[in-house]
Amino acid sequence: MPIVDMKDMLQHAYDHGYAVGAFDLVSLDFLEGILAAAERARAPVILSLAESHFDYFDFDVIMPAVEAAAKRASVPVAIHLDHGASCDSAVHGIRLGCNGVMVDASHEDFGENVRITRSLVDMAHACGVPVEGELGYVPGVEGEDAERHPGELACTTPAEARAYVERTGVDFLAVSIGTVHGRMKGKPRLDYQRLKQINEALSVPLVIHGGTGLSDDQFRRLIGNGVAKINYYTAVAEVAGSAIRSRLRADRGSGYTGLLQDVREAVSSEVEHRMRQWGSAGRAAEVLSRCRSWLPVEHVIVYNVEGMDEMQVEMMMAEGRRVLGAIPGVREVISGRAVQEKARYRYSWLVRFCHPAVIDSYRVHPAHVAFADRLFRPVAGKRITIDFSVVETTFSVRHRHHSGAAN
Repeated sequence: MPIVDMKDMLQHAYDHGYAVGAFDLVSLDFLEGILAAAERARAPVILSLAESHFDYFDFDVIMPAVEAAAKRASVPVAIHLDHGASCDSAVHGIRLGCNGVMVDASHEDFGENVRITRSLVDMAHACGVPVEGELGYVPGVEGEDAERHPGELACTTPAEARAYVERTGVDFLAVSIGTVHGRMKGKPRLDYQRLKQINEALSVPLVIHGGTGLSDDQFRRLIGNGVAKINYYTAVAEVAGSAIRSRLRADRGSGYTGLLQDVREAVSSEVEHRMRQWGSAGRAAEVLSRCRSWLPVEHVIVYNVEGMDEMQVEMMMAEGRRVLGAIPGVREVISGRAVQEKARYRYSWLVRFCHPAVIDSYRVHPAHVAFADRLFRPVAGKRITIDFSVVETTFSVRHRHHSGAAN
């Protein structure tokens, strides 16, 4: 299961002087092309899903495919929610399988950006999920996606960057030093001295949004000054569009699948080129050995009830599914009833956590405490609670490993 902790992944890149590509995907062709490139290059990769692209796909529908593809990969993969619109967006992304989140408050003033991001960090860290913040503003100029980032360039200052990281606790910082969303007009002019000062002030992995149009030397200098994650979409979208247009010119009678048949390889070729350029190629085995696996936890309760009929039990279960399922870090809540009438325990809960950190944050969350104290514990005196982690064997067969204790 090569979904790995994204903080470990980017810290490794930062410590060893290379950058991991975060490639925005908008379809299964993009997903498969990105992962095929990572496999060929033996490179770590971040599958990025930007809320600004949700007009192009149903996030809830595509995420199971993204997670399944990531688990099937043999290279280290992280799944990132990019440019989330709110903390609620991040909670939803974590529930669906993202193990890195970013809520874009860069258009707000410094104080409001800090407030929004601090709230996000408190929530995400309680789920074991690292957070990317953004300070300064990276505008859109031209090309696909540029219109989604209106406004003028506002560069990040080293002093504000230090204060921002200290006050928010973000794990990575996206900085503005002259790049743009979309494609740049003319020759990009990047402020490397500013980037160097920010890196020296922070010593945390830095992120560049807007990588399209930069030269080999510019990428090299960015990485040399602390950039460990490069967001990259516009150029990938352009080569995909070019592949469709070329296919149409070659065969104007092509149907939908015919027009798309070259997209996957076009995406893959562009992504692989960047992986090799940014130094992540050939790093997969090393990263896998240094990064913690992203393994979920299953919180299991078997219990009996006293003083309730079946209708009341069902109402209690339904309320539990609703209330507990909304707690950050909870991916799924399943309630059950024993098949055998003479079973020692008649009822069960299966609550799936995204990460072991949720064991503690869930236990003290006000929604859980209120439900447990008011509706559950008074009628379920006889119960067993165990937390299980998922263990991967060499043959990718999942077993349950007992990591908790009855109470």
